[in-house]
Amino acid sequence: MWKRSKVTDQTAAGQTGIKKKSKVPGVMITQFVEELPEGMSTPDFTRKPIALTIQQGKCAVFKAIVVGTPTPTVTWGRANGEIHFHPDVCMQKYDEISREHTIEFPKVAPEDADTYKCFATNEYGRAVCTVALNVIQVGFSKTKELQKTQVEAHLGPHRISLRSKDDGTREEKQMEPEEKVWEILLSAEKKDYERICAEYGIKDFRHMLKKLTEMKKEREEEIAEFVTHISTLKHIEVNDDDCATIELDMDLKDPSSKLFLYKNGVMVPFTTEESESMKHNLKQVGKKYVFTIKNLGSEDAGLYSVDVGGINVFSTDFKVPEVDFAVKIQEVKAEERQDALFQCVLTAPTNELKWLGKSTPLSNSEKFEITVSEDKLIHKLIVRDCMPLDAGIYAAVAGIKSCNAWLVVEADKDSASKGKKPTRKTTMAGGGNDEDLMAIAKEQQEIYQKKMDEKMEVAKKAQAEREAAEAISKVEEMSCWPRTFDNLVVDESSDPGVHFHAGLSDCKAIIGEAAELECKVNREDCEGLWYKDGEEIQSSEDITISKDGTFHRLKIHKVTEEFAGKYKFEADGRKTESLIVVEDPPRFPAKELEAFKNPVTVKKGHKAAFKLPYFGREPIKIQWYLDGEELSEEATIKLDYSEGCSSLLLTKLQRKDSGEVKMKLKNEFGTVEAISQLIVLDKPTPPMGPLEIVEASSSTIDFKWRPPKDSGGCKIDNYILERQQVGRNTWKKVGPIGAEAKYKDSDVDHGRRYCYRIRVETEMGTSEVMETEDIQAGTKAYPGPPSSPKVLTAYKDCINLSWSPPSETGGTNILGYNLEKRKKGSNLWGAVNPPDQMIKGKGCGVKDVVEGMEYEFRVSAINNSGAGEFSTPSEFVFARDPKKPPGKVIDFKVTDSTYTTLSLSWTKPKIIEGVEDEAKGYFVEIRPAESTDWDRCNSNAITMTTYTVKGLKSMGMYWVRAVGTNDGGEGETQELDNYILATPPPVRPRFTDAKMKSFMVVRAGNSARFTINFEASPWPEVIWLKDGSPVPKKVTISNAEGTSQLLIPSAERSDTGIYTIIVKNIVAQESFSIEIRVTDEPKPPGPVETDENVPGTVTISWTPSPDEKRDDRLHYMVTKRDSSKSTWHTIADRIFNNRFTLCNIMPGREYQFRVYAKNDMGSSKHSESQKWLIPSKREKFTVSMPETKPCDLQCPPKFLVPLKMHTAPQGYECYMSCAIKGDPTPHVTWLRNNISLNTNTNYFISNTCGVCSLLILRVGSKDVGEYKIVAENSLGRAECSTKLTVRGTSFPE
Repeated sequence: MWKRSKVTDQTAAGQTGIKKKSKVPGVMITQFVEELPEGMSTPDFTRKPIALTIQQGKCAVFKAIVVGTPTPTVTWGRANGEIHFHPDVCMQKYDEISREHTIEFPKVAPEDADTYKCFATNEYGRAVCTVALNVIQVGFSKTKELQKTQVEAHLGPHRISLRSKDDGTREEKQMEPEEKVWEILLSAEKKDYERICAEYGIKDFRHMLKKLTEMKKEREEEIAEFVTHISTLKHIEVNDDDCATIELDMDLKDPSSKLFLYKNGVMVPFTTEESESMKHNLKQVGKKYVFTIKNLGSEDAGLYSVDVGGINVFSTDFKVPEVDFAVKIQEVKAEERQDALFQCVLTAPTNELKWLGKSTPLSNSEKFEITVSEDKLIHKLIVRDCMPLDAGIYAAVAGIKSCNAWLVVEADKDSASKGKKPTRKTTMAGGGNDEDLMAIAKEQQEIYQKKMDEKMEVAKKAQAEREAAEAISKVEEMSCWPRTFDNLVVDESSDPGVHFHAGLSDCKAIIGEAAELECKVNREDCEGLWYKDGEEIQSSEDITISKDGTFHRLKIHKVTEEFAGKYKFEADGRKTESLIVVEDPPRFPAKELEAFKNPVTVKKGHKAAFKLPYFGREPIKIQWYLDGEELSEEATIKLDYSEGCSSLLLTKLQRKDSGEVKMKLKNEFGTVEAISQLIVLDKPTPPMGPLEIVEASSSTIDFKWRPPKDSGGCKIDNYILERQQVGRNTWKKVGPIGAEAKYKDSDVDHGRRYCYRIRVETEMGTSEVMETEDIQAGTKAYPGPPSSPKVLTAYKDCINLSWSPPSETGGTNILGYNLEKRKKGSNLWGAVNPPDQMIKGKGCGVKDVVEGMEYEFRVSAINNSGAGEFSTPSEFVFARDPKKPPGKVIDFKVTDSTYTTLSLSWTKPKIIEGVEDEAKGYFVEIRPAESTDWDRCNSNAITMTTYTVKGLKSMGMYWVRAVGTNDGGEGETQELDNYILATPPPVRPRFTDAKMKSFMVVRAGNSARFTINFEASPWPEVIWLKDGSPVPKKVTISNAEGTSQLLIPSAERSDTGIYTIIVKNIVAQESFSIEIRVTDEPKPPGPVETDENVPGTVTISWTPSPDEKRDDRLHYMVTKRDSSKSTWHTIADRIFNNRFTLCNIMPGREYQFRVYAKNDMGSSKHSESQKWLIPSKREKFTVSMPETKPCDLQCPPKFLVPLKMHTAPQGYECYMSCAIKGDPTPHVTWLRNNISLNTNTNYFISNTCGVCSLLILRVGSKDVGEYKIVAENSLGRAECSTKLTVRGTSFPE
C-alpha cells in the first residue's frame, strides 16, 4: 500500500530493531537493544514538527523537542535529495533554553517543497517523524526555468514527463496512477467497483477485491487511532452556486487534531472562515465537516483526499467534463394547473444533467419528467400540473457549469372558479421553437465532432512518434552487439486501422414503431457486419441495413418482441455494441384520441358517456378523474373495463360536475393520459349587486349591475326588467333589454321613488329575480362620506393623497371633492382647494405645507345637490422627505435558551445620513431547519432590542434573523451564523439531594425503591449499573425530568450489591453508588458447648448459623446467667467467629450461656448451653508441716492458645485473644507491622491471668496488616503472629 509522506528508514546493520509506539501520533521509535539498562531510555518526541503550506519567498521554520537518556542527537533529512545547509538556503539551530531543535529556510523556494524527516538518535534507539513542506509559487521562477532547460538538454525530451506539475511544485508529491486508483477504491461504494476497474484497466477483479479487503482493514486500524466514528461520506458534489462540496461526519478522538486537504497528493491550503479570497474553505457544524471549492474551473479536477493526523480518511475523484451551456434555461410563466417546460442545449453530449428545484435534487416522477435527446445535447425538464407551491428557482448543472431560471405560477383569477379547484390545463408553458433548438444542437454536434477528430489526429501522431522512438531505441541497443545491421529500416507510416468516431447507443423501441441503430467510422471504404445476439443478420423485409459514407445504419421498420436483444457492428476487427429494449407502453389510437378531446356538453340531470380504446402490454392500470379527483363506482358513476377499451358513464349530472375528465393508463413501461372537458348546462344564477346608480335626475334614472356569477354554461340572451312605483302594488314589465347589464329609464316622474326586478334569460331558461333598492328621481340627496384619505407619498414640500368615492352618491353623479387639512394639536380645519375650484379627481397633491409639521386630512364629495359629509380624518403624516430603511442590526446573538424559548438581543443599526436612517422598531423571524419559509414572531414591530421567542419544539433546530423597520420600510435582515438548538445552556450533571443514602437494608420479599434527583442540560443519558454491570431485567428504571428511580420488586438475597447511577451529557458525567443489602432475620446457631481450657476461664463454642455463608455481615452475641443472679446479661457482641472465652469464672457457681445470630434485620432465636459448674473442693482443714523441698516453678513464656487469622467487615470491631503462661510473669508487647501498639490509644489491650486480648473498635483500611504479640521474661522470649484483612466498602459514620 502506498502512503502519503511516508519515508522508509531501515535499521542499521547489527541492531535488533524493536519497533515501539510513541505517545505522539506519527512518531516511530526503533529500539536497538532488547532490554534497556536502568535509567536509560530511547529517544522520543514531545513535540513534533507541524506541516507547512507557505508562499514562495517567506521564512519557513520546523521545530521539534526531543527527550531521551542519554541525550539524543538530532539530524534532518529529506525524501528526495539532500539538504544543502547554507545561511542563505537552510540553517539548523538548537535553543538551550527552550530545548527546541529547528531547521529554518530564510527564503523558501519551490525547490524546497518536499517531505522532511527528523531523526533523534542515541545508543539505545532512534525516533523519526516526517513533515511536509508545500510551497505556493508566485510569478515566474528563473531558477526553475533554468533548471528545467538544463534537464531537458541533459536528459532529453523523454524525461520531461517526470519533472513538474503545472504550478511548479515538485513532482515527488504527485500521486502515481496505481496509488490514485487504490485511493479511489478505498473510498468508493461497492456498486462503483466495476466502473472504476474498467476505467483504469484492472482486469483481475477477484484479486482486486482480495487486496482491497486487506487494505481496508489496515486503513481502518490507522483511522481508529484518530477517529472514533466516521459516517455519511458524500463524494464531491457540484451545486448551482458555482461551488463543489465534500461532506463527511467524523467524531475525532482529539478535537484539536488537524485536518489536511490534498489534491492529487499535493496539500491544498484552506480557511475555516468565510473568505472571498480563499478558494478552499472548511465549515464545521458539530461532527459534520464540509469542504467547499469555490469558483470552479477545469483546473480543479483531480483526486481530493482528506487526512487527519497524516492518515487518509476519505478520497473522492472530481472529474470536470468539457461541457458548457450553448442555450441556457429561461424563465417560465405558467398558469395554475398548466405544465411548465425548461430546456437547454449543451456543447458536448452528456448522459444526464443534475436538475434542482428550489435547491432540491429532482428525478423522474409523476410530478417531474426529465428527457434527453438522442444526441444527448438537448435536455428538458417538465413540471407537471403547476401549483403556486411549485414556483421558485430551478437550476440545471452540467459538470461545473450551471444555469438557473424562475418558474412563475400565476393563480387562476377566474371568479367563477373561486372556491373550486381550477381546471387541469393541457397546454405547455415555456419552451421555444424545437426547430431552433435542433439547429443549435446540430451545430454543437459538428463542433464537438471536429474537436474529437483533432484530438484523434493528435493521438495518432503521438502514437506514431512513440512507435518510431521505440524502433530507434531498439536499433541503438542492437548497435551495441558485436554483429551490426546496416539495412534496418523503420516504417513510420503505420496505418492505425479502422476506429469509431461514434459507437452504437442503447435504444428503447416501442412495439409497432420503427427503431434505428447508427454508428460512424473514420473511413468511407470500410465495410462491416451486423450481428444480433452473436448471429449475423442481413437486410430483409423487416430490417434494412444501409451505408451512407462513414455512417452505417440498421433500421427495423416495425418493432416486435423478437427484435429485443444485443446488437453488434464489427469492422476490421473493431466492434461496437448496444442493446435494443422493446417496450410496450399504453397508447391510444390517434383518431379516437382526437375525438375524445372534444368537449361533451349535456343538460342538467342528463347523463354523459366517455369511451376510449387503448393498447399496450398488460397489466394496465386504468384510472378515471373528474376535475383532478379520482372516480370510483357510485350510484351516479359507472366504470366499465373491457379488453382494450374503457368507458365512463356519469348520470344525474349537476352544474357543479362540470370540469376536466381524464383517463390515465399505466403499466411497467410508462404512463399516458387523455383529457376531455365536461360541460353541464343549467339555468343561470340571478344578476349580482350592488346596483351602481349612474344618474337619478328629475327625468331619468340610469343604473348598472353585475352579470350573474354563473351563466349556466350558456350565452346570456337578455335581461328582463320589471318596475314598481313605491306605494303601488303592481309591477310594470319593461321587457327584454338585451345582453348588456345596464338600463336607462326616462319614463319617470320627478320626486317619485322606483324599485326594479331583474332576471337573466338564456337558452336554458330564466334565472331567479334580483330586486333593487328604492331609487328616487330628481330629489336633493347629498352624497355620503368618501373613504378616509390615504397618504401615497410625503415630501417636505408636497403630500400626495388619494381616496375612494362614497358608496352613497345621492342618486346623481359625483361632480368633485373638497379637501381640508389640520395641523396636529389644532382644532381648526383649513380648506386646501378654493370653494369655487373643486377637485375633479380621486386624489390631490397638497403643496401648502410647512416642512417638519404633522398634518391630517379629510375630504367630502359634491353632487348636484351640493357637498356631503366629510370623511374620517386620515392618519397624521409629516411634511418631510421619505425615510431611508435602516441598516442591519448589530451584535445579534442568543442570550438564553430553554427547551421551548429563545432569548435574543441586538444593538441598534448605525445611522448613515442619506443612506440608512434610524430604526423605529424590529421584527424577529424564525425558520425551522426542515422548512424553507420564514415565520414572523411578532406581528407588530417592537421598540426594544431584546425579544424572547416562545413555543419552540424541544431540541428543534431553528434559523433566526432580525430586521429593523421605520417609515421608509424594512432594512436588510441579520441572520445568526449557525442554527440554534432549542435547549438550555450546557449544565454539568449534578445531584441535587442534600443528603443521599449510600447504604440501604431491605427485607427479602419486600420491594426496594431508591430515587435520585439531579440537574443537567442538555437532557442527560442515565445509566444504572449493578456491581459494574447492567442491572438485571427484573429491575425497573423510571426516568423523568430531573429524577431517576430504581425499583426492585420482591427483592431477593441475590439482588444484594452496589448500584451505581451514571448521569452524563455532552458536558461531563457524574456518578453515585449505593449498597443495597437484601436480607432477613437470621436462623439461630447450632448447639452450644462449653469447655475449660485454662483454669478460671470457660470457652463457649457453637455451630454456625445456616445463614452465615449467605450474609457476610452476620455476627453473634453471647449472654450469660449464673446461679447468683436470675437475669441474663450480654457478655460479648459483634463476634464474627464461633468461639468466645470468658474469664474470671467463680468456682462453685453454675453458669448458663445463650448465643444469638444477628444481622442488619435483627437477631435470631437463641441457642442455649447446658449448665456449667466448676465444683469447689472443701476438705477438712489440717495443718501439716511438710518437709521443705525447694520447688522451682519458673519457666520461659509459652503460648497455650495462639492467635488466629481474622477477617472483619470495615466499620465493625475486631477482637483478638491468646493465652500465655510463664514464670516470672512475662511482659507482653503487641505490634502491627513491627510497630508497637501498647501506647496507641486506638487499640484496647488487656492481660488477665495470661489471657491477652486486643480490641479494635472500628476496623478500617489503615488496620490491615500483620499483628504480632511478644512475651518476654528473664528466662526467654516467645512470639505469635496473625493477619487481619478488611472486606467490604466504607460506611458513613
